[in-house]
Amino acid sequence: MRASRAFITGLGVVAPTGVGTTEHWENSLRGASGIAALPEPGGGGHPAPVRTAGQVSGFDADAFVDSRLAVQTDRGTWMALAAARLALDDARLTPDQEFPFDLSVVTAAGSGGNAFGQREIQALWSQGPRKVSAYQSIGWFYAASTGQISIRHQLKGACGVLVSDGAGGIDALAQAHRLIRRRTGAVLVGGTEAPLSPYALVCQSDQYGISRDPDPRTAYRPFSGAGFVPGEGGAMLMVESEERVRRRGLRVYAEIRSTAATHDGWDPAEPPPDGTQFTRAVREALRRADCTPDDIDVVFADGAGTAVGDRQEADMIRTVFGGRPVPVTVPKTMTGRLCSGGASLDLAWAALALTHRVIPPSVNLDPAAEYADLDLVLSPREVPELHTALVVARGTGGFNAAAVLRGPAGAGTDTG
Repeated sequence: MRASRAFITGLGVVAPTGVGTTEHWENSLRGASGIAALPEPGGGGHPAPVRTAGQVSGFDADAFVDSRLAVQTDRGTWMALAAARLALDDARLTPDQEFPFDLSVVTAAGSGGNAFGQREIQALWSQGPRKVSAYQSIGWFYAASTGQISIRHQLKGACGVLVSDGAGGIDALAQAHRLIRRRTGAVLVGGTEAPLSPYALVCQSDQYGISRDPDPRTAYRPFSGAGFVPGEGGAMLMVESEERVRRRGLRVYAEIRSTAATHDGWDPAEPPPDGTQFTRAVREALRRADCTPDDIDVVFADGAGTAVGDRQEADMIRTVFGGRPVPVTVPKTMTGRLCSGGASLDLAWAALALTHRVIPPSVNLDPAAEYADLDLVLSPREVPELHTALVVARGTGGFNAAAVLRGPAGAGTDTG
């Protein structure tokens, strides 16, 4: 039995498309977008630097985080704790019944606790240093979610955090797979972000390609170069070794066949002039998965929404697949780009698609756009032979990542 095999056994979603896997999947298939107009800062009078964003409505933090912990942490960590709890429950894994050093957590993070930090900075300047919470030292920290999940569930194996913006979810998955190869039994992996506080939005407002469009239906339209919108939320995935899957008699969502990453080494604020390293990451992921482009049944695209990013991704798809009309979907058109939570949510979407043999749609795309030669999935598409998915992601600063997932029917287990 190969120790390196790793399987997704649980999903926890907190996203603009819903809280919990069922709500998220049903809304995804309906094409129900969670992108909406942002309130004017200060109640109006000054135009917001960012006008629309993917927002998680109906998230009851009190259902997942007790009041003593809530005051120590930021909304992004509340979402991570909620998603972790949902993933554990979905995998039927009770940590206090396990050997704690056999369990780990790895998250992707980028912006940290923005709202928490803003509140404490305001207290510092308006009331003085004695009014700053002692938890400021940890509440804003980009590793806060990993630490709090580890403490709450007593996950005492190797834990960590990956910082690579939009590529972070796949990079974290790669680290989880490495831990499985090193005999860790199970890893909670993923990421959530909450970058919609006024301070966070100002920090993002000069980011290359961010949309100023106030209309939620047109503000983010990948493969049109119209720009992108930010969003909050993400997902956590329960990843377990083959030995545990068999011993616990689990059903699996998907097998992690491979991951790969490259870096462009270009300007931190703008994309590189070409996408050769992006293409190399995809080809390396396929090589490591021991499959060819013809084996890929769907591509979950990065969907930059910028003129350069869209062109490079379309060129990558044409180059790798040689003109074969592989289905391409960008379901994050319903959520916006979630920073380090985005790729984790795409991985959850891909795992659900492979389980249900249905590709979730992209919404609000223009089928007559420049890239109409791509087989963009604009409505839910049932594919009986949906076995293998490619998930790609890119992050500001030159990060490229790709992952290949194989569905339950092709995962080679007898777990059902």
